[in-house]
Amino acid sequence: MEYNLADLFESVVDVVPGREALVYVDHPGTGAERRLTYAELDAAANRIGHHLLEAGIRPGEHLGLHLYNGVEYLQTVLGCLKARIVPVNVNYRYVEEELVYLYRDADLAALVFDAEFTDRVAAALPRAPKLRHMVRVGTPAPGAAALPAVDFTDAEAAASFGRGFPARSADDQFIIYTGGTTGMPKGVMWRQEDLFFAGLGGGAPTGEPVTKPEELAERVAAGGEGITFFPAPPLMHGTSTLTAFIGFNFGQRIVIHRKFVAEEVLRTVEKEKVTSVSLVGDAMLRPLVDALNGPMKGTDCSSLFSVSSSGAIMSETVRTQFQALVPNAMLLNNFGSSESGFNGTATPDSGPGRGFRIRVNSRTQVVDPVTHAPVAAGEPGRIAQRGHVPLGYYNDPGKTAETFFETDGDRWVLLGDMATADEEGVITVLGRGSQCINTGGEKVYPEEVEQALKSHPDVYDALVAGVPDATWGNHVAAVVQLREGAPHPSLEDIQNHCRPHLAGYKVPRQLVITDTIQRSPSGKADYRWAKEVAVAADR
Repeated sequence: MEYNLADLFESVVDVVPGREALVYVDHPGTGAERRLTYAELDAAANRIGHHLLEAGIRPGEHLGLHLYNGVEYLQTVLGCLKARIVPVNVNYRYVEEELVYLYRDADLAALVFDAEFTDRVAAALPRAPKLRHMVRVGTPAPGAAALPAVDFTDAEAAASFGRGFPARSADDQFIIYTGGTTGMPKGVMWRQEDLFFAGLGGGAPTGEPVTKPEELAERVAAGGEGITFFPAPPLMHGTSTLTAFIGFNFGQRIVIHRKFVAEEVLRTVEKEKVTSVSLVGDAMLRPLVDALNGPMKGTDCSSLFSVSSSGAIMSETVRTQFQALVPNAMLLNNFGSSESGFNGTATPDSGPGRGFRIRVNSRTQVVDPVTHAPVAAGEPGRIAQRGHVPLGYYNDPGKTAETFFETDGDRWVLLGDMATADEEGVITVLGRGSQCINTGGEKVYPEEVEQALKSHPDVYDALVAGVPDATWGNHVAAVVQLREGAPHPSLEDIQNHCRPHLAGYKVPRQLVITDTIQRSPSGKADYRWAKEVAVAADR
């Protein structure tokens, strides 16, 4: 057996078939939920896999998942992997033009979509000629556009629950479309074996990876249960789906909600004795703090062992607030990307004045972006990773050539993050090179300024952008959402607060107060929006 995700999942099912695998809370607060054992989830995935093959979708073709969180999401991903169909995540906030781009760029042959998105799918469909089979989850609203879609429950009912799929391969693909913080999203093509080791820790993210495929099930059979993983962001955010698969590889339980609602997350933590929550930065951690200080005060979170973030930083201020409320939980700022999987975890001394410091794995280095040679200690460069890396970007050979390279027989991926490395190999992440602000010849990375801003007692959330400036080329602008009822600080107030944490050239020269900071559904920063708001306010 090769390192194939469907094979590995089936091997776990076979040793713990009656163990609970998935708990889904459909409508938070109503008590509506679904629970599936490993055997039940396996059978459900078999049904959708067989349906897709019977509908004419061939191994190697691409299927889009245009869905909210639900059993159907993970069931369909597993069904695709079993049938050797390539799953592709679709951002459910996309509107017609963005959907047309993604459907076409990804060469989707099939689509599983939530009924709520019927009109958007119908609008995009005429310009996606390769999309020939659709499965709808739920009932469309009255008056919704007519679509030639099969109802998901009908698709399940008519298909076999047995396995009986052709032999699979470590080379079978899994595509993760990036969020597209700059430009249009790109599809990162992973071999499943590479994704297993780079994104899923080889079956043991905090220990030694397995050395042979059958060892995964052996470990599950020898171990117990009692760990519950709760990926809180949308599953269409790659990290959440990978978190679910990490849980499956351990033979443990996964809990998911349809949408993130802080109060309901805490109710589920208490009810299900959740041990590990993954989220995306302050956009999710801060509402949990507010809920624990307010309507959910006294919630029993004693089962919670870890809270981890990927894709955005949990700031020192908000981490400290949460830690005071849930002292038993470790808070981990993880660093990774769709192109690299997991790279490392922030050191305890990360924060304002020190930066986002991570102790990385042995496959990660800071290199010169042109020569690809390792940079000297303290010199800026780009983060790169070797070994188990993606094949490239789907349908984009130019960007693939820019991002992937070979040195001494090793294949590397060059990430967009700038960083420095110290003598001990600890990396300080400066930020995305594309978001770097050049002000008077000095470089400013938004994340560092945002951490300082969020430590202000009246600031609820903040993004930082560069605004064209006749004198400095660009100046640093802070777009800030205040706490409810907080007085409006002046620019001088904000500057005085930031100066102990930041060099003078990094201190914001412009302050824009906004009702709400715009972020992606997963909590990632929308820097294009922040820049537009700051530029408009500067006119």
